[in-house]
Amino acid sequence: MAGALIEVATNTVSSAVASVTLTGISTNDSYMVTYNNVTMNTSGSGIYIRTTTSGSADSDSEYDRAFKMLRADGGFSLLATQGSTVWDVLPQYAASGVTANGVMNLFNFNDSNEYSSVLVDASCFWSGSNGFTGTIGSATHSVAESNDGIHFVSDSGRTFTTGTFTLYKIQS
Repeated sequence: MAGALIEVATNTVSSAVASVTLTGISTNDSYMVTYNNVTMNTSGSGIYIRTTTSGSADSDSEYDRAFKMLRADGGFSLLATQGSTVWDVLPQYAASGVTANGVMNLFNFNDSNEYSSVLVDASCFWSGSNGFTGTIGSATHSVAESNDGIHFVSDSGRTFTTGTFTLYKIQS
């Protein structure tokens, strides 16, 4: 079946964890990651992402991104960084009770001759003055290497308290 999603890995968080890693990318197909109903233990937390090699997070300074952040209160921002140690997916993750959701399409992860890249569509919803932010854009890990997964982490000392993270292979 063309275009079918095949679940590769899932992790459902029900108690505080510092990070979530999903591995299993082993072909040159495109992959997709979803995260749903993700909450953090404290306000001001961000959701940061790294690629993995042999199951371990790549902590080099080769993460580049260009996102547009759309805010319900009317503010719009262009967010771009080069040479970071993470992809900062939700920089407006700043209030208690925030629930984050997102979809990322992953490309070239298994190809050791190409840079791994993602397309991101993420959202946060909370009660408050602006209530909702959305982030859309792309990011690249500027290292030609084979990556086998994706690693979610937050700021130092902060944890994920709930959420479901799932990696899918897009069957071509």
